Amino acid sequence: MNLDFPKLLDAAFNKRSPLFETTEAFRIVNGAPDGFPGMTLDKFGDRYQIQFFGDELLREKHAIADAIAQKFSPVCLVVKERLSRSGKSLENPPMEVVVGRPEDSIGVVREGSAKFHIDLLDTVNPGLFLDMRAIRLEMGSRAAGRRMLNLFSYTCAFSVHGRLGGAEISTNADISAKILDKGRENYALNGLEPKQGEFFRGNAVEYVHWAQKKGFKFDAIVLDPPSFARFKGKNFNVREHLMPLVADCATLLNKGGLFMVSSNYSEFNLSAFSRNALASVASVHPSAKTLWSKSQDIDFVGSGHTKDSCLVATLIEV
Repeated sequence: MNLDFPKLLDAAFNKRSPLFETTEAFRIVNGAPDGFPGMTLDKFGDRYQIQFFGDELLREKHAIADAIAQKFSPVCLVVKERLSRSGKSLENPPMEVVVGRPEDSIGVVREGSAKFHIDLLDTVNPGLFLDMRAIRLEMGSRAAGRRMLNLFSYTCAFSVHGRLGGAEISTNADISAKILDKGRENYALNGLEPKQGEFFRGNAVEYVHWAQKKGFKFDAIVLDPPSFARFKGKNFNVREHLMPLVADCATLLNKGGLFMVSSNYSEFNLSAFSRNALASVASVHPSAKTLWSKSQDIDFVGSGHTKDSCLVATLIEV
């Protein structure tokens, strides 16, 4: 394959110029639409990661890495091969540090007024999902005075933006103690003092049912679940279980509350997803209305055309 990698990188990087003032973390290359089939390149400050979701460019790995090193002078560049030799997706992919040292994979990035810890060698995800950036920023801008609930919270990025935006409290629910510890570190990085009850280690679905019994109410809910999860022998399958959970969550919303629901499940259609989410919320709040439905941000060129680049998200007001 005879490709001019430096020229392609220049073109891809320039497409993202509207993001330069907003964030230090964004996707520079999103596969074939940027001229790199089967490959993505993500920027986290002065740290970068290449992910190969196919074998189209694997043979060019070092040539591509050299072009990236020449253009961006990264402190660290990590390569992750997300596809096995048999073609199956890998959740624990081989990782190779091709620029820098393993300890250089750890850093801090700015997104809007917030800062986040990242680690390129900490599993597949460095600690910040780039395709949710615009939604995080918007939820933060709408947070003032609200009580927020962040389900499947991961490293609590939504809550950091919410608290910085003036949220009264933002409760984070996640099954992983390690991940919640990273959320606490992100709070500390941003000068935020955790409030009582803001970190709940456990099944997000169980938290919702517990909150129903306790009579808890919120003014904003973020529901961004994985496509599949297992906890204490119970399975969560987004295709089967998401919309019933949306209806349960709706019972926790105060009048005037906001509900953001999203998924990266590749078989969801945005318009149908938005209709179903609104119907589930309207079963509890008949006057609920959709404020917007959207997919990935501008750095995810060609979003929705491959399984590794897809998002459906909707914001509902009750």
